[in-house]
This record gives sequence, C-alpha cells and structure tokens, in this order.
Amino acid sequence: MGSVYSREYDSRAREERACSPDALAAILEQQREAFLRDGPPSLEKRRADLAKLRLAIKDLADRIADVISADFGNRSRNESLLAEVYATRAAIRYFLRHLAQWMRPKRVPVSLELQRGRARILFQPVGIVGIITPWNYPFQLAILPLATALAAGNRVILKPSELAPRTAQFIADFLARLFPLEQVTTVLGDQTAGAALSALPLDHLLYTGSTTVGRLVMRAAAENLTPVTLELGGKSPCIIGEDAALPAAVESILYGKLVNAGQSCIAPDYALVPAAMREEFIRLAGQAVRRMYPNLNNNADYTRACRQLLQGHT
Repeated sequence: MGSVYSREYDSRAREERACSPDALAAILEQQREAFLRDGPPSLEKRRADLAKLRLAIKDLADRIADVISADFGNRSRNESLLAEVYATRAAIRYFLRHLAQWMRPKRVPVSLELQRGRARILFQPVGIVGIITPWNYPFQLAILPLATALAAGNRVILKPSELAPRTAQFIADFLARLFPLEQVTTVLGDQTAGAALSALPLDHLLYTGSTTVGRLVMRAAAENLTPVTLELGGKSPCIIGEDAALPAAVESILYGKLVNAGQSCIAPDYALVPAAMREEFIRLAGQAVRRMYPNLNNNADYTRACRQLLQGHT
C-alpha cells in the first residue's frame, strides 16, 4: 500500500500561524463554524482519520527520530522509535479497535416515577480542543492527545513546545498535509502563544508540563469556564521492600531513570531503601549504569538534554 502522506509541498504548513489573540480567535471561530456545520463525524470518518495518521507516522518514523535528535543535540534513535513512534501508533491501533464500542449509546435505568420512560447516554464530541505540549517527548505528547481528540470527534488547535522547534515545525508540516485547517491547526510560537491559546473559550484544554505553568493555564481557562485536563510533573519515589529481588529492582529503577536522560514525568526521583540494603543498592546501581551505558561521551544510545534548554532557554 502506498503512503497516504502527500509528498507535495503544502505552503500552508510553512507559514507559522499568527499567535495574536485575534488571530487565534479567528482560528477558533473557523473551526467552530465547521463543527456546527458538519456535526459529529461518523465512525467511518473517525476511523479513516486515525488510520491515515497511523500510516503517516509509520512512513515517517525515521524522519521523526531525526528531527527530535536535532532538537535534543542527540536523542537515542531506539528511544525515539519506541517512545515516540511505536507508543503513538500502538495507542491509535487501540482506538481503532475500540472506537465503535466507545461510541455506542449506553442504556441506563430510570427512577420509579419515570418508569414509562427510557434513558440512554449518547457520547458526543465537545467541539474544539486546545492542546499544549512539552519538549521532553515532543512528538508523542503532541500527536497522542491529538489522536484522542479526533477519535472523540473533536477539532483541534495544537501548540507544540517552542523548546523543540524543529519537531514543532515538522508537526505543523505533517498535520497540515493530513488534515484541513478547519479540523486541525498547529500554532507555532513561544510561551505567549500558549498563554493566548489558554485564554480562548475552548470546549476543552489539555496541557502537559510543569506545575507552575499548569496553574497559569488553569487560571486563564477558568475565565471562560473551559474544562481542563492537566498532566503535570512531580516526584516519583521508588520504595524497596526488605524482601525485594534487589538486582531486578535496581535494573528497572535505573532504566526508568536513565531513559530519555531522565526527562520523563514518571522517572524515578529517589529511592527509599532499607538501611541494611543501602550499600548493596548503591553497588548494583553502579553496575547497572555501566552495563547500560559503558560510556556517555559520543554514545548515540544516550540521550542529551534538549538543545534549546542547554542554550539557556526556560
């Protein structure tokens, strides 16, 4: 089967979307008019959109890994293919398998005084969904929420992280060739673009990132009573029991800590270890690091931090 991803240059994708509040309001209005005009997309339409997105990701897997690595300074190709490409395609496959079941109306009982009536829950899209994403998994954390919103029948305004600019531009090009702008629009720009998007009267807003910015996002969204989903960073302790199989536990902990240079929201932050096992834990941890990464300099399998962060951006 040939690729569904157009090889022809689409000039819309190269034009960075204006990020002023008025320009974003115009994008929202365009999408809302289309949503009200067309109504909720059918099961067949949603499946077709998800299928072409999944196939396009497969076709461009190597390119995805390349642009992310360029943003990071070096990103392990294996990590990018596993965490960005495979994880996203696997999730979309799951959506395709279960979407018909999720869309099916659900019969629910009615109370005694309404017994002659019948009730059911109809699952409907909310409308226009805003998505603001971070830099640490710049493709997966943009495309997976996008696929989720499309599966639910919504339209999307996506703001990728400015700290991974090459990946953000790639995503803009990629999505503009797959979907019309009235269905999916990618907004490029710095944190002011994210702030402007948060302030729009969206039907739902998803933000992934820091707790500090999450508070600002929720505060801006509250002005319009926009429902918000936040995925925020935090602390992830590992608790070692006295009966733990220590070598296996340490191996798993160090893998989780070192993958993506530790830049994962659920990366182990610290370990609570019984005092009697402390020295053995340290010894095994050192062995695990040396086994997984015999050297760090010039090691293509060890991910560097995001290049933009290394240049002093916050």
